[in-house]
Amino acid sequence: MLFVGLVLTAAEALLPAVLGRAIDAAVRQGHPGYWLLWCAVLVVVLTVCDALDEVASATSTAKSTAWLRRSVVQRILTMPFQRAQRWSAGDLATRAVGNTEAAGGVGTEAVSGLGALLLSAAGVTALALIDPLLCLTFICGFPVLLGLLRAFARDLEDLSERYLQVQAEIAARLVAALRGVRTIAASGTTEREIGRALEPLPELHRHGRATWDVQNRMTARDSMLLGLIEAAVLAVGGYLLAHGRVTAGDLFAASQYVALASTGAGAISTVSSVVRARAAVSRSAAVLAEPQFRYGDVDVLPAGSGTVELRNVTGGCPGSGGLSDVDLVIPGGRLVALVGRRGSGRSLLAQLIGRVVDPETGQIRLDSVPLPQLSQACLRRAVGFGFEQPVLFGRRIGDAIAVGTTIASDAAVVAAAETAGADQFIRKMPNGYQQPLDEAPMSGGEVQRIGLARAFAHAERVLVLDDVAASLDTVTEHKITTALTTAMGDRTRVIVAQRASTAARADLVIWLEAGRVRATGTHTQLCQDPDYRGIFGVEQAASAEPAIDRKAVVAS
Repeated sequence: MLFVGLVLTAAEALLPAVLGRAIDAAVRQGHPGYWLLWCAVLVVVLTVCDALDEVASATSTAKSTAWLRRSVVQRILTMPFQRAQRWSAGDLATRAVGNTEAAGGVGTEAVSGLGALLLSAAGVTALALIDPLLCLTFICGFPVLLGLLRAFARDLEDLSERYLQVQAEIAARLVAALRGVRTIAASGTTEREIGRALEPLPELHRHGRATWDVQNRMTARDSMLLGLIEAAVLAVGGYLLAHGRVTAGDLFAASQYVALASTGAGAISTVSSVVRARAAVSRSAAVLAEPQFRYGDVDVLPAGSGTVELRNVTGGCPGSGGLSDVDLVIPGGRLVALVGRRGSGRSLLAQLIGRVVDPETGQIRLDSVPLPQLSQACLRRAVGFGFEQPVLFGRRIGDAIAVGTTIASDAAVVAAAETAGADQFIRKMPNGYQQPLDEAPMSGGEVQRIGLARAFAHAERVLVLDDVAASLDTVTEHKITTALTTAMGDRTRVIVAQRASTAARADLVIWLEAGRVRATGTHTQLCQDPDYRGIFGVEQAASAEPAIDRKAVVAS
């Protein structure tokens, strides 16, 4: 694209001189001679190069946009989870789709801008070669033109950034509305939510209108000033022609070169495109500047039972769901319940054990190996994670369970579904495990069980369940908890527990308070403390069913 652009610029710079020579030849000899042939050659070159430049520009923009979009999406999905939380889903979608499209053309616009500057330099040089007075006349008005253009770029950049920010806000509101679309329909608040989602539209309109006003004013001033400069150069050229210092061909060439010399300063559309692309690039660059979630190169864990060690772990904001200086050993092969009030840090602890996030300080080890040293495949084979609100991926239900760094076998998928209590309702679907996911109407509890089955299918040593019982009825929760004590009994199971019945079945309860471990022990032991009973409610805690066949607990 750059080569084609340079050839195109050279041809545009040569054509006025050749036409001028043709005019002089026609005046002196009565015919343009071979100069007309050169004109024809340059016209052909211009036509071909212009067509090639269009194709090259479109291809380059498409490839750049695709590369940038892929890079932004990859960075969004690989940056640490807590870093991604800085932006809303709608904002990230705007940066990954709309902003990358605008930023993808920055290379093309840069080449176009370079061509405009080269043409401008060629025009000024040609005017000086024809007659220095012509060049001096043009240069007198040039600083004013550059000043106007600089002010225009500054105003347009500010407006472009504001416009993109409002776009992102609208996208964020729309994504939030889509998440609750059923609730909105059921509550009859559709019109109100439409108004809320589109509330920033007037501000978007103001910024868009201001952008066009700035551009229109600049175009008018630019056209007026360029017209005056061209008129001045032609007037001087006429004076020089009358005194025999230039020929008619020179005057014609000068009229063309003054237009070329004005290209660099008067390229309003190019400047507008570059400024908008720059604003989009800055938004995409903010995402690309974020660090990636790094994995190690340990592909095989040493023999072990899934013992998890936390050493001086701190993360988040203590008292608001964070942890502070946590030292803890979770014995391998045990069912462990994380208990605490909201904001105690139990969910963060679960995420740290599953390495969904990393601690700010401290270290977490799995069977004596620090988690960051494990490769992604090794980590996800060893540790399975079940979320409160799982998102299912894949074309079919079976795929949603099997998906992972390694694809679970059909037998493992069925076994995991049976353990999660999902096998029965899956088999009732028309195509069973081959049922297309987007054609499988499922309740929240059924989606939860599919998510649990996915976690069961991939957890070889440690299974972490973050508040997964929230969408399950008591009977289903009881079945799954029973399965955790039997079918999954060879693995370390860490559960964020909200119900006393879940804590009662655990081998070990870790009681968290204000980001610290207040106590560990069995549910029965901890129930001696009224503060602990208060987490569940006195009656529920007192009447909780005690654990059956509980293994001996080794507390750290």
